[in-house]
Amino acid sequence: MRTWWGRLFPGPWRWWTVVREVLGGLLVCALAALFQAGDSGGWPSGLVVVASAVLYALRRGLPGPVLAVAAAGAGGPPGFLPLLVTAGYSAGRRLNRPWRAPAVLALGFPAILGVALLQNRRDHLPLPVLLGLCVAGYLLVGVLPAVIGRYRAQRAALLDSLRERNEQLLRERVMIARQARLRERQRIAQDMHDSLGHQLALIAVHTGALEVDRTLGGQQREAVAVLRQAATGAMRELREVVGLLREDTATAPGGVDAIERLAASSDAAGARIELRQEGTARPLAAATGHAAYRIAQEGLTNAHKHAPGAPITLTVRYEPDALVVEVANGPGGDGAAAVSGGQGLTGLRERARLLGGIVHSGPLPDGGFRLAGTLPYTPEGARAAVPDDEELALLSGHLEEPGKRRRPALGCALGALGVLGVVAAVAVVGAIVFVSSLRDATVTMKLYDSIEVGQSEESVNERLPVGSDFLTGSFRKIGPPVPEGAHCRWFASDRGSGLDDEDVLRFCFKDGRLVEKQHFRGKV
Repeated sequence: MRTWWGRLFPGPWRWWTVVREVLGGLLVCALAALFQAGDSGGWPSGLVVVASAVLYALRRGLPGPVLAVAAAGAGGPPGFLPLLVTAGYSAGRRLNRPWRAPAVLALGFPAILGVALLQNRRDHLPLPVLLGLCVAGYLLVGVLPAVIGRYRAQRAALLDSLRERNEQLLRERVMIARQARLRERQRIAQDMHDSLGHQLALIAVHTGALEVDRTLGGQQREAVAVLRQAATGAMRELREVVGLLREDTATAPGGVDAIERLAASSDAAGARIELRQEGTARPLAAATGHAAYRIAQEGLTNAHKHAPGAPITLTVRYEPDALVVEVANGPGGDGAAAVSGGQGLTGLRERARLLGGIVHSGPLPDGGFRLAGTLPYTPEGARAAVPDDEELALLSGHLEEPGKRRRPALGCALGALGVLGVVAAVAVVGAIVFVSSLRDATVTMKLYDSIEVGQSEESVNERLPVGSDFLTGSFRKIGPPVPEGAHCRWFASDRGSGLDDEDVLRFCFKDGRLVEKQHFRGKV
């Protein structure tokens, strides 16, 4: 069981991991201090830097909460923006379940928007502008790094899976080559025994008969005796050679006979196991017997591991055309998890497929689990089940199972394009809103000159644009004092502004009349 320290700071912690984390934390803190240096919002820079350092250290063990807190912080002081980038990447990399990362990212947007609304009491940004900035900023700084992190995590997982599958296929290839070699040696041994053994036996019989023939002389009988001894010695040497050729086959691990020993070993270990043998036993090929043994072994291993104490039934049934090996256990654990994600079942399926058989696994209605394999008696089924080109592809590791192709790059690329598309749309809408606001906040000098003091407020407002507090709010801080009791409207002139000052037009009203109009320049 992992301690609280292990959950907050998950390993493994090697020296390069420590160096990477320290350098990353220093970079985030430095960027946070740099961003805060240009902020006049009144947030303490030291507090933002310390909070960024603490949250950066916790992002590995608590990626979801750190992302939510970083998003909320980014709505206020800009020093939290570097932390939000790293928190988003870590959340995408470490939240592996499909619903967790989207849920955390969805919770982060209300957090950044809520803090931004509180911050806007000082900045006075229009609500559409504030909403657009929050959407575009969160997508770029929070969601896009999460998509990149998710791609890296899926790519790493896919590479690990492909590496494991390649190693398994290499092992299967070695095993198949060894079985083929053993079968060929057994065939050669059988041919030598049947052909040469028969001929040598005939020679020995005939020479034995000639040796007792009374018509032969003593010298001829001695020659026949030497010939019979040579035939007998050749038969003896042939048996030794045949024995050597059959030695690997005879000592090959596994087989139907060894299944009984498997059941006895499980029973001795305390498992409640029942062995059933049905049908009439018949001789099997070495590869078929070995595959049956492996199916029983895998089923018993998974039952012991994931359903300890549950009753187990091991059945070996001789059907008319195939051998069936079945392992079923009662409830007591998640049997599906025992085989669905491991490499053992994949190896069994490939082994059975090359022999022309199948392997099936699945849960039982009572909560248990069942693993069964069907293996044909003759090798013709294997050759019919796997075409030559497909078998070569399986052996070389270039055949993919239908429906199993994974393309994490495609999904993550679509996600990144979606984020960039939304940001581009927000930018276009923002540009349109800005141009519209600029038009509403600008008054031409021709119009300014045509308006005279003393005109009614209603008639003047009909001629003036609607205005934009977003663009002209800072004009209130410059210019001459506002007349007592009057309320004013500020606009930018069409002459444009300089690098250091603004060209401002001001109209002040009192008691329904225009009492003052001002044209001045000043620094904001």
